[in-house]
Amino acid sequence: MSPCTLAAMSTTTGAGIALLVVGAVLSFAVKDSISGVNLALIGYICMGAGALAIVLGLVTNAQASKRTNVVEHRDDRA
Repeated sequence: MSPCTLAAMSTTTGAGIALLVVGAVLSFAVKDSISGVNLALIGYICMGAGALAIVLGLVTNAQASKRTNVVEHRDDRA
């Protein structure tokens, strides 16, 4: 696995975890209210986006690990 793929996967997973945490806090811990804004709904949306980011990161990682690189060396002494 290339370092670029590993960095992208860990970034996606980290962002997904952060969205899950922020969403859980907004949904279950914040009791304040803003007129016209449903904080619980925003929290659920953030948690859904975080779960989707984690799944996409894992799928991308699984696909990247299946790839093989072929290196062809030619000797042009003719």
